[in-house]
Amino acid sequence: MIEVKPIRFEEGTATAVTVYLPKTTLLSVSTDHGYIMCGALDVGLLNTRLASREILAGRAVGVKTIDELLDAPLESVTATAESRGITAGMTGRDAIRKMF
Repeated sequence: MIEVKPIRFEEGTATAVTVYLPKTTLLSVSTDHGYIMCGALDVGLLNTRLASREILAGRAVGVKTIDELLDAPLESVTATAESRGITAGMTGRDAIRKMF
């Protein structure tokens, strides 16, 4: 099952996607410019093999719901995210606000 819902911020509306899989759930919140995701996101890959794409993204680990993803500190972020002032340790919610 896949669940998609809007999440409103002062800066704009983001899209939350929850993908229910056997024994795990994939979570993401995205804007038109970037996204945060659960631990399934491979930030290392985005920073190396896909670096030319300049992907704006962050990863939080140990989260099971969209609310947890938004409230958790990001464990890692892409180089492009860092260039926009998004850092590891910042909450997902604060990172999304910088992605509008």
